[in-house]
Amino acid sequence: MAARSAPSCHLRLEWVYGYRGHQCRNNLYYTAAKEIVYFVAGVGVVYSPREHRQKFYRGHSDDIISLALHPERVLVATGQVGKEPYICIWDSYTVQTISVLKDVHTHGIACLAFDLDGQRLVSVGLDSKNAVCVWDWKRGKMLSMAPGHTDRIFDISWDLYQPNKLVSCGVKHIKFWSLCGNALTPKRGVFGKTGDLQTILCLACARDELTYSGALNGDIYVWKGINLIRTIQGAHAAGIFSMNACEEGFATGGRDGCIRLWDLTFKPITVIDLRETDQGYKGLSVRSVCWRGDHILVGTQDSEIFEIVVQERNKPFLIMQGHCEGELWALAVHPTKPLAVTGSDDRSVRIWSLVDHALIARCNMEEPIRCAAVNADGIHLALGMKDGSFTVLRVRDMTEVVHIKDRKEAIHELKYSPDGTYLAVGCNDSSVDIYGVAQRYKKVGECLGSLSFITHLDWSSDSRYLQTNDGNGKRLFYRMPGGKEVTSTEEIKGVHWASWTCVSGLEVNGIWPKYSDINDINSVDGNYVGQVLVTADDYGIIKLFRYPCLRKGAKFRKYIGHSAHVTNVRWSHDYQWVISIGGADHSVFQWKFIPERKLKDALHIAPQESLADSNSDESDSDLSDVPELDSEIEQETQLTYRRQVYKEDLPQLKEQCKEKQKSATSKRRERAPGNSIRLHFVHGYRGYDCRSNLFYTQIGEIVYHVAAVGVIYNRQQNTQRFYMGHDDDILCLTIHPLKDYVATGQVGRDPSIHIWDTETIKPLSILKGHHQFGVSAIDFSADGKRLVSVGIDDSHTIVLWDWKKGEKLSITRGSKDKIFVVKMNPYVPDKLITAGIKHMKFWRKAGGGLIGRKGYIGTLGKNDTMMCAVYGWTEEMAFSGTSTGDVCIWRDIFLVKTVKAHDGPVFSMHALEKGFVTGGKDGIVALWDDSFERCLKTYAIKRAALAPGSKGLLLEDNPSIRAISLGHGHILVGTKNGEILEVDKSGPITLLVQGHMEGEVWGLATHPYLPICATVSDDKTLRIWDLSPSHCMLAVRKLKKGGRCCCFSPDGKVLAVGLNDGSFLMANADTLEDLVSFHHRKDMISDIRFSPGSGKYLAVASHDSFIDIYNVMSSKRVGICKGATSYITHIDWDIRGKLLQVNTGAKEQLFFEAPRGKKQTIPSMEVEKIAWASWTSVLGLCCEGIWPVIGEVTDVTASCLTNDKMVLATGDDLGFVKLFRYPTKGKFGKFKRYVAHSTHVTNVRWTYDDSMLVTLGGTDMSLMVWSNEMEAYREKRPCDSEESDIDSEEDGGYDSDVTKENEISYTIRALSTNIRPMFGIKPHLQQKEPSVDERPPVSRAPPQPEKLQTNNVGKKKRPIEDLVLELVFGYRGRDCRNNVHYLNDGDDIIYHTASIGILHNVATGSQSFYQEHNDDILCLTVNQHPKFINIVATGQVATAPSIHIWDAMNKQTLSILRCYHSKGVCSVSFSATGKLLLSVGLDPEHTITIWRWQEGAKIASRAGHNQRIFVAEFRPDSDTQFVSVGVKHVKFWTLAGRALLSKKGLLSTLEDARMQTMLAIAFGANNLTFTGTISGDVCVWKDHILCRIVARAHNGPVFAMYTTLRDGLIVTGGKERPSKEGGAVKLWDQELRRCRAFRLETGQATDCVRSVCRGKGKILVGTRNAEIIEVGEKNAACNILVNGHVDGPIWGLATHPSRDFFLSAAEDGTVRLWDIADKKMLNKVNLGHAARTVCYSPEGDMVAIGMKNGEFIILLVSSLKIWGKKRDRRCPIHDIRFSPDSQYLAVGSSENSVDFYDLTLGPTLNRISYCKDIPSFVIQMDFSADSRYLQVSSGCYKRHVYEVPSGKHLMDHAAIDRITWATWTSILGDEVLGIWSRHAEKADVNCACVSHSGISLVTGDDFGMVKLFDFPCPEKFAKHKRFLGHSPHVTNIRFTSGDRHVVSAGGDDCSLFVWKCVHMPH
Repeated sequence: MAARSAPSCHLRLEWVYGYRGHQCRNNLYYTAAKEIVYFVAGVGVVYSPREHRQKFYRGHSDDIISLALHPERVLVATGQVGKEPYICIWDSYTVQTISVLKDVHTHGIACLAFDLDGQRLVSVGLDSKNAVCVWDWKRGKMLSMAPGHTDRIFDISWDLYQPNKLVSCGVKHIKFWSLCGNALTPKRGVFGKTGDLQTILCLACARDELTYSGALNGDIYVWKGINLIRTIQGAHAAGIFSMNACEEGFATGGRDGCIRLWDLTFKPITVIDLRETDQGYKGLSVRSVCWRGDHILVGTQDSEIFEIVVQERNKPFLIMQGHCEGELWALAVHPTKPLAVTGSDDRSVRIWSLVDHALIARCNMEEPIRCAAVNADGIHLALGMKDGSFTVLRVRDMTEVVHIKDRKEAIHELKYSPDGTYLAVGCNDSSVDIYGVAQRYKKVGECLGSLSFITHLDWSSDSRYLQTNDGNGKRLFYRMPGGKEVTSTEEIKGVHWASWTCVSGLEVNGIWPKYSDINDINSVDGNYVGQVLVTADDYGIIKLFRYPCLRKGAKFRKYIGHSAHVTNVRWSHDYQWVISIGGADHSVFQWKFIPERKLKDALHIAPQESLADSNSDESDSDLSDVPELDSEIEQETQLTYRRQVYKEDLPQLKEQCKEKQKSATSKRRERAPGNSIRLHFVHGYRGYDCRSNLFYTQIGEIVYHVAAVGVIYNRQQNTQRFYMGHDDDILCLTIHPLKDYVATGQVGRDPSIHIWDTETIKPLSILKGHHQFGVSAIDFSADGKRLVSVGIDDSHTIVLWDWKKGEKLSITRGSKDKIFVVKMNPYVPDKLITAGIKHMKFWRKAGGGLIGRKGYIGTLGKNDTMMCAVYGWTEEMAFSGTSTGDVCIWRDIFLVKTVKAHDGPVFSMHALEKGFVTGGKDGIVALWDDSFERCLKTYAIKRAALAPGSKGLLLEDNPSIRAISLGHGHILVGTKNGEILEVDKSGPITLLVQGHMEGEVWGLATHPYLPICATVSDDKTLRIWDLSPSHCMLAVRKLKKGGRCCCFSPDGKVLAVGLNDGSFLMANADTLEDLVSFHHRKDMISDIRFSPGSGKYLAVASHDSFIDIYNVMSSKRVGICKGATSYITHIDWDIRGKLLQVNTGAKEQLFFEAPRGKKQTIPSMEVEKIAWASWTSVLGLCCEGIWPVIGEVTDVTASCLTNDKMVLATGDDLGFVKLFRYPTKGKFGKFKRYVAHSTHVTNVRWTYDDSMLVTLGGTDMSLMVWSNEMEAYREKRPCDSEESDIDSEEDGGYDSDVTKENEISYTIRALSTNIRPMFGIKPHLQQKEPSVDERPPVSRAPPQPEKLQTNNVGKKKRPIEDLVLELVFGYRGRDCRNNVHYLNDGDDIIYHTASIGILHNVATGSQSFYQEHNDDILCLTVNQHPKFINIVATGQVATAPSIHIWDAMNKQTLSILRCYHSKGVCSVSFSATGKLLLSVGLDPEHTITIWRWQEGAKIASRAGHNQRIFVAEFRPDSDTQFVSVGVKHVKFWTLAGRALLSKKGLLSTLEDARMQTMLAIAFGANNLTFTGTISGDVCVWKDHILCRIVARAHNGPVFAMYTTLRDGLIVTGGKERPSKEGGAVKLWDQELRRCRAFRLETGQATDCVRSVCRGKGKILVGTRNAEIIEVGEKNAACNILVNGHVDGPIWGLATHPSRDFFLSAAEDGTVRLWDIADKKMLNKVNLGHAARTVCYSPEGDMVAIGMKNGEFIILLVSSLKIWGKKRDRRCPIHDIRFSPDSQYLAVGSSENSVDFYDLTLGPTLNRISYCKDIPSFVIQMDFSADSRYLQVSSGCYKRHVYEVPSGKHLMDHAAIDRITWATWTSILGDEVLGIWSRHAEKADVNCACVSHSGISLVTGDDFGMVKLFDFPCPEKFAKHKRFLGHSPHVTNIRFTSGDRHVVSAGGDDCSLFVWKCVHMPH
């Protein structure tokens, strides 16, 4: 049946009528070639007005909604809608894709813009966050992404005059963005009072930071910086949709239908009102303008494009029209002329000329039009309407003939009969009416058989029958004209239909998919002449089928372009064209029909490029012409590489099992054994499911893979070296063009590709993150810089990598079926081919995507499965080998010819300089000339050809060849049977390596006194291997059945083999000839053992749960062991040969007596005492510890004890080989673990002398030989992978400071809550109490007194307009480290506190600040590279924290890195070249990330450790090596490409070394690393092995270490009590052997150093006590540079009444006096208790201090002697105040009271009275100017006034309003209502202070903000300026005398900020 193949004709898109004006703007431009580019539906259109020609870009899969033109005006970027929308950049000249940007946005791409030089593109998504994304579009790489706005963004533009700046606008906002590093940071435009806050629709940037934007109300808003500076009102009468900047100025277009031109300074030039022109109409709305020279392009809402020449601006030229908004359903073609008629919901009917490509007539109707038909004579046009009526017009002049309304629902289909006498009208109310044309359309019949709406109608050719389809999918027939239903099928059979537009019916069965009943096909039309059918469906697809097509699921060709529903499709009258119309995109597509002709003519219609696969979907229905799949390929396609458990899952599984293990490991566990093993030789090669995986290296070694090991085999020495970096099956291998590097890809959940060096066997790069389940094919590019890989996920993803950088360059879905091979074009690095099952595709890179085209087979061949492919001698030529033995030759994408090459599949081919070599299943290697014209030579792989020196034996002749490689005068061949052979050019063959064939391998036995072993496998062979240096297979024998076990007799002469059918045989161990065989069991034999000594008995265990005991001499069965409930897994004899130990599948351990087989019960204690001849048991007390923590997931399948009974080796289901100390008592023993096998290790055996361990891989069919290395021998080299499942239980040591730092939870500023336990209703939410006497408005009353006594009466009052940070007293030393550094040769130091970085000049004490962080800084480092001088990196706390890299001198931000470390960044470090930055997060995984900071690119990221990491640092000489330390953790890391590889520090080499908590790192030469521990020791590591401990380097934890780069000396800092010889800072030599100690004369009991740094002759020290000290190396003199409070909060703050001094009091029990002018601490007093508040007397001669314990003290300032002290309260004193007349002291406490003391009575301080009934604790107090009143603010948000000294509560509001206050520090009261913000649900304002001038007010709050208000501010949410810098909680704030400064005190940051007040000029 012909329908099995798609029709061989073709459609080509010729014209699109329409332009997308609705819901899109700025989408119409002139290209450089003066063509016009725009889009409609899913097609980009390039229209040339000169030639009246259209070109189409069809790379999108859904509606295009945005477009941007590259500044050079050739390239175009378009963005689409969809679930996974992408952006295409394409060439408007060739309409080919240049780049694809994908995998970032969702929903759609709303706007696009190129930057000035066109290198970068910005895009905005339609997702809920309106994501803004910046791309390097050529590389297809996203540079930065940020959430754009909460509401829609309408336009975005790069600022063309400032680098890295963008502007976006949209619903009620405009944002100004700056791009720095990978961070996009927005600032919202400030509308201010200049204009209303409203929606901004479009914008354009100009020079001098000016931005012009068009608003919704028709105004133009002009911005400077982020501020609105002016508006141009009424620029348009309604919204301005489009703004276009060009050389001459700006053009704007609006909803009012006007275009306005402006000059460069936005002065108006001219207005063009399109509504007033001849083509204009009411309601015309402009969506897009483009002004170039004297031409202006205008796109309108109603899909027209006008071109205006400026000189004749009132005569616009209409160059494109289309239907307007509203669905488009009606389509009819003229019966005799090339005309098409369309009608739409926009109520217009339009007639299009298909020859001229133009609209020739248009008529507007009253109603939306749903269908149309033209009579056979072409005179009448009938239109069906949505309201149920229909109208008939004359085609000639569009005049009405008749209008009839008989129905209420929409008319969906109408058709004239072929003879022109009747019109059938189908309605949505399921009826068809028949009207007589000649009788002026009188109704003559109706058809009422349908139950649903009518969808399609067709007349018979003789006009006697009508067929209908309805919404239920029913097909009915009626006799005409009466309308009687015809039910007899006979009557219908012979009817010939005039047209075929029905979707159901036998002839069109094939248009429906095979197994689905969906009705999504909207329209069909049959072309009887060409025997083709065209269909249109809901997915925007036009398909061509053969007609008729009877079988469901027919083949087709498909064409995309429409966006969603294609509502109708019709052939033109002469079948030259197909017309299709889109419902939602309301566009009309005209396709040229290209009938079947010769392929040559068809070359110009090569399959179009598109990202969607544009050719026919193969449907598999009855593909009888498809050849049988070859059995081997069949087998291979059924392999699944999915695992139940991947190695990647182990860490999580272990975490889940943590609880179980905690209970179990109370006992102290055995250490891991002393010996270790090392992989020595592997027998095996993976050929059964891999191809082309065998190569010669540069120096002639052979590289291949087996299991999880990459093998480099030296054939001269017969030795192997191994790459062991993989942890699961390697599936593919390829070699770099220079033959020195190899790439291998493995199985895994997130499988990795390793690129490694065959010389050093070190990984150079590891690529992962883009494949799933496994990587099946890889290839290097010819220049070796790129690598392409194919995955085994369902869509066989193809990824192109820059492997050195580890970057993904491009990614795409490959094919539904398996891809076997991928090859990169050796001439063009952007091209590649993939081949696989029924698949040959040619790809090219386009940005971040790949664009593929299927190979075009034509008539030459069948769609075959391709097994291998290579490129030929030009970039066009490619060759592929098929599964049927042909070689296909391709030019470009066309199959040119095929050559028969082999019998059966061609599995491998290789291109030579002058020809090719192929290998196939037939076991023949063939050499060809360079065009496959003739075969030059063939080699058959046969035993007869084996050279005498061959290692091993060839199993069969002509094995299937899977890999071929040439070099060094030989042909290298890999076979399916796991053999590697070398064929000499002259013919002889040498066997190099072999292994078992496909089938699991279980049986393994080692010889009792020779270095040989035997294996038996499911591949039905028994083999003997030589383990001595000759490493070969000595003998092989084929068996009738596969076998699972074997055993040598004690004398080594006999070999017993158990087979899978329940039989076993004994063979001569030398010749392998049968001696005797038995068959007593049905199930397979699972273990077989000779008794020790003479070997008298043979025990044979089977899967039917029995063990038979045979007497070897008499060959009789003498006993049966019964009693096992499950199959037997292992058996062992005791030394006397009397007792058998048995393991079963039910995990039973049983004992039987030989020879009868009686079951014995032996207590577990006794089992140990028995001497066993062998131990292969996995159960019992002796080996309890071998079962892993995750025992549920994995079984231990095998074990074997060394002959000296010291070491037990085990193999398990995950492929691990482990060594334990024997006996392994207690659960979860410690072990050494080795990964080489991929999955199940089925058996392990030691050789007779314990010198080797032999292991078998079940599914990887490999036999691995490991050499056993004793303890003493091992010191020489670092061992491989040895680690235990569980971290050691020993605790890592304890120190209070470390614990505090580890457990600290950092408050994120935005989430901070109130610091005081306040309750009640916040002031701004309280109801205002009505005042008793509202004053009359006419003020007869005396004027209101001043609110506040003002101190600078003489001066004019000048408000404060700004605060500038001048000084900070504080340093974050309590929980941060290594955060003080020298800059500029020791002139400056840099450190941080709160959220600011501080540059402090050592000589002058002056400071400058970096204030860009928005939350606390936690870490700081300085770039040491001379190229990056004074570059600092700082990391902060935040939910999504950022790292800032900045210049310390000018404070310029160079880069911002937004990271994924949730919670915060706790460590940063620069690499040796200064280009990379390492960061560590506080997230639960403690992620480690490496950045290329200048570009803001994240290179690599990986979970660091499950506990806190304190520091990570790069080695000072490296860009790839770094070390991290933390809680019980030290790891040595390597960066390989994009992957981070880590090794845990190994302690095992030193006795009694334990893993402690590590705190600091330093480095020495020759890969030495020093880590400081919590105990004060310093560990010295060589590579990752502990080689020495410097004991007690400090007495307490070593918190800081510093490596001096110039001389290698190391400084350490620790926690110590000062003593004569010791000191908290020590300077050491390069190897930490000698040191000199320095004491820090701070007077503290313990010095705790947190940071050290060494400059020229000076050491800089930062301490836990917030001091920064400089120590001279020569004289050990200490100079304290910075002081600060040790612990916070700092609650108390007081400024001196007349001098620039201030006092602070804090939790650390000190009161400190600071001098602002001298920038230093003058004095401190230790009080012994935490201080809460402090206050100066009015004269400044006394100081009162309130304590946390309720005591208060009065000091004399001059002598600092105590004048008096008193403790009347037991709770903290919160505020203390002297009255202005110095008579009284008021003391407010948290006991809800204020006490008054009369100071004139002397220092006895007796309380004279107190204020009662304060409802809550006291916060602040202020005296009135006359000392008679006191205002108190309390913890329930209430303010009270009391009389002094009586303490009486004053209630009278009027009286209170008249009081003048001496000071105002209250946060409550109507005068300060405006300071409370809307966002204070959880957080409060903590403190306030009014300036001495009485007109400014500053506040501090829980968010760490200092705010400046005007005073008084009684209105809610008053305007203010905010100043950031503090951590959460500003606890107190004060003005200094003369309002020169503001001092603010921090809660969390223990820091004091001094802000300089900037007064307004007079």
